[in-house]
Amino acid sequence: MTETMPNWLKKRADLSPNREALIFEGNTYTFKQVFEKAKSYAAKLGAISLNRGETAAVLFSNQAESVFILYALQMAGIRTVILNNRLTSEELSWQLGDSEAKVLLYETRFNDKVSEINYDIRNISSDEWSQLQEKTVTILEEYNLDEVTTIMYTSGTTGNPKGVMQTYGNHWWSANASALNLGLHEHDKWLCTVPIFHISGYSILMRSQIYGMPVILHSSFEEKKVIEDIRKYQVTVMSVVSTMLRRVLAELGSEKLPVSFRCMLLGGGPAPLPLLEACLDKDIPVFQTYGMTETSSQFATLSPEYSIQRLGSAGKALFPNQIRIVDSDEQDIPQGAEGEILVKGPNVTIGYLNRPDVTADKIRDKWLHTGDIGYLDSEGFLYVLDRRSDLIISGGENIYPAEIEGVLLSHPGVSDAGVIGASDEKWQQVPVAFIVKSDPDISEDALLALCEEKLAKYKLPKKFYFVEDLPRNAAKKLLRRKLREWLEAEGDAIGH
Repeated sequence: MTETMPNWLKKRADLSPNREALIFEGNTYTFKQVFEKAKSYAAKLGAISLNRGETAAVLFSNQAESVFILYALQMAGIRTVILNNRLTSEELSWQLGDSEAKVLLYETRFNDKVSEINYDIRNISSDEWSQLQEKTVTILEEYNLDEVTTIMYTSGTTGNPKGVMQTYGNHWWSANASALNLGLHEHDKWLCTVPIFHISGYSILMRSQIYGMPVILHSSFEEKKVIEDIRKYQVTVMSVVSTMLRRVLAELGSEKLPVSFRCMLLGGGPAPLPLLEACLDKDIPVFQTYGMTETSSQFATLSPEYSIQRLGSAGKALFPNQIRIVDSDEQDIPQGAEGEILVKGPNVTIGYLNRPDVTADKIRDKWLHTGDIGYLDSEGFLYVLDRRSDLIISGGENIYPAEIEGVLLSHPGVSDAGVIGASDEKWQQVPVAFIVKSDPDISEDALLALCEEKLAKYKLPKKFYFVEDLPRNAAKKLLRRKLREWLEAEGDAIGH
C-alpha cells in the first residue's frame, strides 16, 4: 500500500501561518504568505493546460519568485525538471528533449539563452507568467511518497547527463535524516547561497516546509553579505563547500561568528587540515558530508568532534541509511580495504529517467552503485577516496587524485587544485596538477617539495600548470574532463 502525507506547504501554513518562511533581499514572507503565493502561481498552470503527472522544466536563479513557482509545481503534482542555469543552450536542448518536458518556465534574464534552444517546446518567461490568468487547478491534498516530483540531471562528468528521479518520499526522508543528525532547534534559520537548481539548495527548501524553518536566500555567494546576514538574522546553519568556507574565514579576519551559529554543513569533498584548524580557532562547527543528487542531498556526515581525529572522513551513514564497500564481484570486503561505495536508504533515487538499462545496472537489490571508491575504518567511518572514473593507474599503481589535491591544498599559497592523469609512454599515466595561486610567489619547486614530504614518489605530479580558475559545475565539483581538454589543447602528453 502506497504511503501518503498531507501537502507539506499547506500543512505548514496551517500549523504555523505567521512564522517566517523566506527572507530574500530584505523582504520577509510568512508560511501563510508563501502558501498563498504558491497557490496563486499554481492557479496559472491551468492557463497553460499543465496537469498532474505531466512534466515541466524550469530555468531559474535564486529568487523569491523561483521558490514560489517550485512550490506551486510541487503542490500541483507536476514533475519538475530543474535545469542548471549555467548550461549552454545546446546542453539545455538535450535535457529538455531527454525529459520530454511539455513546457519551459524561465526567468526573463535567460531570454538570450532560451532563444537559442534547439528543441520544440513552449517557452514561458517570468514576465509572461505574471500576465497569465488564474484558473482552477487542483492543489494536492496529499502527496504520494512514491510519486516522482523532481528530476535533476547529473553533472555529466562523463558522457551525457542522466535525469535523476526524486520522489516526495526521497525528499521527506532526506529532511528527516538531516534533522536526526544535526538536530532541529526552535530558532534554526538556514542561509542558502548555493543554487536552488542543485540538490544542495533545493533540499533546504524542502527542509523549510517540513521543519517550519526560515530560509535566508541569497542570489549568489558573496562572503561579506554572508557574514552580515548571519549576524543580522541570527542564522544557525549554512551549506558550503571548502572554497566558500575559505572566503568566509578570510573575510572574518580576527572576528568570529555569533555564538548562535551552530553548523557549517560542508560538502564537495573532505576539507584540508588547515581549513578545519582555522574553523576550530573561530569556534565554527564544521559538519563534513557525503551525498549526491541520487541521494537527495547528504547521506553520511562527520560531526565536528571527529573533524581532526578522523581527518578526511565523510563520517557515518545517517540514521535511515546504509553503506557497503564491495569488490568488483560485489562481495563485501574487510574494513580498511578499498572498494566501490554502495548506498541504500529511503532517500535514494528510484532510478534514471528513460534509462531502464542504466537504472538496472546502477541500482541492484535497492543498493545504489555510486562509482565512488572508498573504505570503512574499524569504527565504521567512511573515507571517500575518489571517483572510479578519475582513478589514475601508473605503472600498475592506483593513484587517487583527491589524495594529491589534499596535499596541495594544505599549502597556504594554494587556493584551489585539480589533478588528472596524463599519458606516459613508460608508466601509462602520470599525475599532473592544475594550481590556482593565493600567493603569487608560490613556486613549482615549493609545491613539489611539499608533495615529496607527504606522498610516495609515484604519486608526485610530473608537471604543474598555474591557472586563474578551475572548471567546476554548479555543485562546485571539479570537472576533470575539462582539465583533460586543457591538457589536450596544450598538446602535452608528458613523457613523449
